[in-house]
Amino acid sequence: MRLGSALAALKTPAAAEKFLAEMLTPREFHDFMLRWELLSLLADGVPQRRIAELLGVSLCKITRGARILKTKNSLVARFLK
Repeated sequence: MRLGSALAALKTPAAAEKFLAEMLTPREFHDFMLRWELLSLLADGVPQRRIAELLGVSLCKITRGARILKTKNSLVARFLK
């Protein structure tokens, strides 16, 4: 997979963010970063209602994020531990 290889070749967090910002529209990039923040807060044990207040997102969106973290063999969950 060429995209996977490209992502794996990025050497720094700054390069990864620049790559994503170039690949995605500003709205897609914002949503992607918001999803990451949401998942990070969930992984840190922040209550869902507090996350909704902090990020201005629906509880449904947070619940979908929580399912990602509970999925067996989730790579996202491994990164956030």
